[in-house]
Amino acid sequence: MASLSRSSLPLTLALLGLAACAPSTAPSGPGTPAPARESQTAAPMPDSRVGLKAGMWDAGEAAWNLRVLSETRPSEKFLGSTNSDLAFTGHYAIQGSYNGWQIWDIADPSKPTLVAGYVCPASQSDVSVYKNLLFISGEGLGGRLDCGTEGVPDTVSAERLRGLRIFDISDIRNPKNVGNVQTCRGSHTHTVLVDPHDTDNVYVYISGSARVRSQSELAGCSGSAPDEDPNSALFRIEVIKVPLAHPEQAAIVSSPRIFNDLVAPPKHGAAREDIAAADSARAHGAFVADVFGEPYILPPQFVEPLLDTLVKRRGGTGAPTAADSSTLRAALPGMIAKMIGAPAGGGPRPGPTQCHDITVYAAIGLAGGACEGYGFLIDISDPAHPARVDAVSDSNFSYWHSASFNNDGSKVLFSDEWGGGGQPKCRPTDEREWGADAIFTIADRTMHFRSYYKLPAPQTPEENCVAHNGSLIPIPGRDVMVQAWYQGGISVFDWTDAAHPVEIAYFDRGPIDSTRMVGGGSWSAYWYNGVIVSSEIARGLDVFELTPGALLSQNEIDAAKTVHLDYFNTQGQPKFVWPATFALARAYVDQLARSQGLDNGRVTAVRASLAGAEHASGAERDAALTKLAAELDADAAGAGDRAKVRLLASAVRNLAGGAGGPAQVSR
Repeated sequence: MASLSRSSLPLTLALLGLAACAPSTAPSGPGTPAPARESQTAAPMPDSRVGLKAGMWDAGEAAWNLRVLSETRPSEKFLGSTNSDLAFTGHYAIQGSYNGWQIWDIADPSKPTLVAGYVCPASQSDVSVYKNLLFISGEGLGGRLDCGTEGVPDTVSAERLRGLRIFDISDIRNPKNVGNVQTCRGSHTHTVLVDPHDTDNVYVYISGSARVRSQSELAGCSGSAPDEDPNSALFRIEVIKVPLAHPEQAAIVSSPRIFNDLVAPPKHGAAREDIAAADSARAHGAFVADVFGEPYILPPQFVEPLLDTLVKRRGGTGAPTAADSSTLRAALPGMIAKMIGAPAGGGPRPGPTQCHDITVYAAIGLAGGACEGYGFLIDISDPAHPARVDAVSDSNFSYWHSASFNNDGSKVLFSDEWGGGGQPKCRPTDEREWGADAIFTIADRTMHFRSYYKLPAPQTPEENCVAHNGSLIPIPGRDVMVQAWYQGGISVFDWTDAAHPVEIAYFDRGPIDSTRMVGGGSWSAYWYNGVIVSSEIARGLDVFELTPGALLSQNEIDAAKTVHLDYFNTQGQPKFVWPATFALARAYVDQLARSQGLDNGRVTAVRASLAGAEHASGAERDAALTKLAAELDADAAGAGDRAKVRLLASAVRNLAGGAGGPAQVSR
């Protein structure tokens, strides 16, 4: 989440009224001849998320097809600090915070317990794990090498940490700092790449979005344009190589310039409400700046120091005069142009100078880079030298964020972190294409736009409903993911049909304050070994489980739970492989029944055959399953969904062959 936020905009929201949650549905468990059919194939209307009561600890809540297992407040030292991203190892969830990080034991997801709270202020403390190593991002000017809480007051200081912290968590209750790597722009986020061909090292891609630090603080750091200084720290990412046996030797091994030859993407301009709010603010004396073609109401903390400087510059004292204000208004366009890098001689502005984050999918040799005004496809076959292979822009996008691939790597989804996370973008009058996810199919290493997905519930102007971090849920045969939307809550949606994504579950809380914007909501929501874990920016840690409904059966949930991860970093996407189980076969049958991809009579017969085989054993079971697989092979030719019937036949055949066992995960 970036730090720039627009002032709260006056807007009257016509709330649509309260509604009850949708009823849960009957599961179709093992041996059940047919799943219960539901009439509720869409979210309940009116939407139960609209009109929720505001409050820090007593906000109203709404859920559909999700059940809350636990809501755990931050520990005392982290109360009031901004919680950030999550990483997982074993039965632990590691939660980043602007004040450090907390390690939760979630073996019992209904009762998470705090294992360690490590105070180490920095922004934004994104976290990743691999084996015994924990990686922490640091970007803020106040981050200290010694993790002290006193900050770094000096402009140039050898005590400052901006980059990557490395901790040994062999004793998870007592993490030990074993290395740091300083970078010119700090580390807003980072990505751990595990190269299957290099088991001695991991590679960490650093995405730093802060201003370049002084060369006096870190040698070699230059913020000049590349044509002025070919060693500029702009327009590049950093690749750190970490020897697993000697993490203290971690170092930058390359700084690829993956942004070459791009210009600033087109913009669509501001929303009507934002223009009206800016006009009103301007009429009342506020300072309004044009930033990339959109009006921004400048907050007092930005304006007041500038006015004070003008007063001092003319040798005055006291409050600024009308003349001071006029001087500042005249100077603002030039100041803003310099801040955003407008070219002095006109012409197109340059494209992005950094990525917000990069998601690596080693199984397909590609990464998705969310890089300011562009989404990148990046070849990572040589981990130390990633190379851009495609780039897309979209005038409907504000700030590209967090890519997610589907499991077979044929699609990629990018989120739009509108306003850096600080703006409402789910107001009833906001365009559906603004602040949405964009879904692309991938062919020949190029991206092809298919559709947008946006949280369907309108939110108030005091809720920073912004698309943020999520992950795939291993539902076999479908592309389903869970995603955080800050104070828009959590949305689970199906994007199997890239042109028609549809929501299938949600959870939401009311805003923290009904009268003003207060940051809160879900920073990240990830599936991990059977549950959904959410990092609540202000309220702590939430854990959920999916409940069955018309759009997701118990068998599909059970099949998802057979995929076990030893660890999980959202920007290091694993490839799911499902073990042979009856739940897997039944999940496919449920999907064929839902889509009518197989004749109803055959669906009933297949359910009966699976139930019979499950109650058999040994050779009798194998014979029944082999016979069923052969029948399904024959069914495929005339089925409405031949591919899914063949998947089912393969799953049944694997059951007959005794190919069950622990799921495999490729990285």
